[in-house]
Amino acid sequence: MIESLQERLPELWLRGGEHIVLTGIATSAAMIIGVPLGVLASRAKALRVLITGTAGILQTIPSLAMLAFLLALLNQIGAVPAVIALTLYALLPIVRNTLAGLEGVPTEIKEAADGMGMTAGQRLRMVELPLALPVIVTGIRTAAVVGVGIATLSAFIGAGGLGQFINRGLSLSNHHLILLGAIPSAVLALLVDAAIGGVHWAVSHRAKKPVLKRVALAFPAILFAIGVIATNAPNPFVQEDSRTGSPIGGIIRIGSKNFTEQIILGELMAQLIERDTDLRVERLFDLGGTMICHGALVAGEIDLYAEYTGTGLTAVLKQPVRSNPGQVRQRVETAYAEQFQLRWLEPFGFNNTYAITVRESVAEDQGWTVISDLHGVAQDLIAGWTFEFSERPDGYPGLRDCYGFSFGRVRDLESALMYQAIASGEVDVICAFTTDSRIVANALRVLKDDRLFFPPYQAAPVIRQSTLDRHPELDAVLNQLAGLLTDAVMLELNARVDQHKRSPARVAASFLSETL
Repeated sequence: MIESLQERLPELWLRGGEHIVLTGIATSAAMIIGVPLGVLASRAKALRVLITGTAGILQTIPSLAMLAFLLALLNQIGAVPAVIALTLYALLPIVRNTLAGLEGVPTEIKEAADGMGMTAGQRLRMVELPLALPVIVTGIRTAAVVGVGIATLSAFIGAGGLGQFINRGLSLSNHHLILLGAIPSAVLALLVDAAIGGVHWAVSHRAKKPVLKRVALAFPAILFAIGVIATNAPNPFVQEDSRTGSPIGGIIRIGSKNFTEQIILGELMAQLIERDTDLRVERLFDLGGTMICHGALVAGEIDLYAEYTGTGLTAVLKQPVRSNPGQVRQRVETAYAEQFQLRWLEPFGFNNTYAITVRESVAEDQGWTVISDLHGVAQDLIAGWTFEFSERPDGYPGLRDCYGFSFGRVRDLESALMYQAIASGEVDVICAFTTDSRIVANALRVLKDDRLFFPPYQAAPVIRQSTLDRHPELDAVLNQLAGLLTDAVMLELNARVDQHKRSPARVAASFLSETL
């Protein structure tokens, strides 16, 4: 754990800063919106139910569902949908506490203000809001602390933050990475609570000394400033132009899906570009599934990522499953260029197709060697699929139609949890990728696809044509990897990460130094 912390300390500083900025902006926006809404609810009785009810409904929407909806609505990954989601979640405690604080002002004080000849606006500004302020600050405090927790999910849509370590840790089955995100998130929640607690102490008239009061009021601003500095501090590893002070070359944003192999491929491409060009690479890994990565690529949020030909054919282009590797590659290359202005570069060299796997001991007892052997017993088995496999046409729906049977129960699981589930006997069958080292590590048997349902999945870089037009050197640089990564090589690289717990960056660097 200490070694992981030392190795990732610069990134921890950056991700912590991103987390503070996300939470700070969202809480500030919610405060700007929520306090006036609370005032309006206290004044307009007819709107009270509408305002508080809407804020309450927003709070009940699952966080990931909210992020996915905003991602689809805005067609954009990153901080914008994350901040909007966090702002919406922060509204309820601020609106309710503003309303409660204003209604808690004693009637005789309001009447005294009216007797002094104050207008409604003057009474609100000079009497009611100051008296309600401690209660309002309590609502802001609650919203900010909850926001710190929810912000960890922002990593799923490329917004950064400490959740990126948690997401990577889940993808790589690395407990150190999970703790590297979870522990600082908890500490940050305590710091935010203390900072706004200081403001509450200052405004609740318990602060007697003006100096201490000013320091307490400055706490949140200081914390936010630290986040901004951490997020935007100059990178000492980026070469800068001596005249302009800006990075030499440009920035290439590389994305990846959220599993080991994708992160390794992302690192291989990133390190090659950094080594052989003057370009700076921004890593946007662990973005989630295929459609998030593809959508980000089409929208220009990233410049390239590694994709699989079978996935491009069925999941993106919605075309029928085909088994000929050459035909599949030709179709995706042509369609991607015409529809999306994206270009497929040369394949890495391996075919990571889907596979249906069972425990070796069970397969041996039952005599299972091919997928068709499950016909007649599938209704008694529990299957564990990744979220994508459950819905994709080249996943369970197509498999069910091709082989003519369904499993008795299906559980949707994260990739890492899926292997734990079959190893512990919680599920009987899982989907897997043929280059996944966890197949061997968990003593699983790959059942032969005897009806040739699964299409070929040749992995290759997919890049925006506009990016290639600006930086044509990327073609030759990335094609250095063409054909180098055989099935056996990719299996070994995955094993170094999954089984030997080495970081994808180190594994990629070691491979490049040995090979290129």
